Amino acid sequence: MTNEASSDETASEPAETAPTVGAGARAPTDHPKTASDIASIYADQADTMERMRWLDRKLTGRYRRRQFGDAAGRVLDVACGGGTNFAFLPVSTDLVGVDISPEMLAAARRELDRLDRDGELVRMDAQQLAYPDDSFDTVISALSTCTFPDPVAALREMQRVCKPDGRILLLEHGRSDVGPIDRFLDWRAEAHYEKHGCRWNQDPVELVRDAGLPLIDVHEHVLGIITRIEASPVAVR
Repeated sequence: MTNEASSDETASEPAETAPTVGAGARAPTDHPKTASDIASIYADQADTMERMRWLDRKLTGRYRRRQFGDAAGRVLDVACGGGTNFAFLPVSTDLVGVDISPEMLAAARRELDRLDRDGELVRMDAQQLAYPDDSFDTVISALSTCTFPDPVAALREMQRVCKPDGRILLLEHGRSDVGPIDRFLDWRAEAHYEKHGCRWNQDPVELVRDAGLPLIDVHEHVLGIITRIEASPVAVR
């Protein structure tokens, strides 16, 4: 990991495997990107994303606050990016953030410093979390499943590392309830994916179902594009 705090560990390089996506992912191309491809995209875009964090907070801050504001205990932020979620987590939480991109983790460290809060940051592939089962009280992730080469595997990893009585909290984006907008997302899906590694016409609720995570609560916002999801880490038998 590229973490300015030397005490944080760096996970090993992620093994590249052929991505497999669930029905909800709606892969827009026959050439899906690998974890290394996604890391390269974010290496190029990290500075721009950090400069535009104010806009991200303005557009999604209210939803992040609603979704993550009551997280508790040891919290894992999967694909934490530049740390946009950190400001919306209670200061009482024990924060761990993981991301595939060293550049984004460096931005996340700067965000922790700006907030004057502690946190552990580790470079790690969300599809292969290097933590034992039942390690976290709360697992969160925001606007991330669209970029995972195998989002179902990543969601199952979140389930694995979350305690049975814990919470999985997601803030995702995807298809719109409005026909013309939804058709536009489909029309531009491949070009957007090639440039940003983002499947912006995914169905995040369907992805959670594909992963076998029981849904507890779902709220849609912004013409159906933004979805807040709470899922249970305990599979229904």
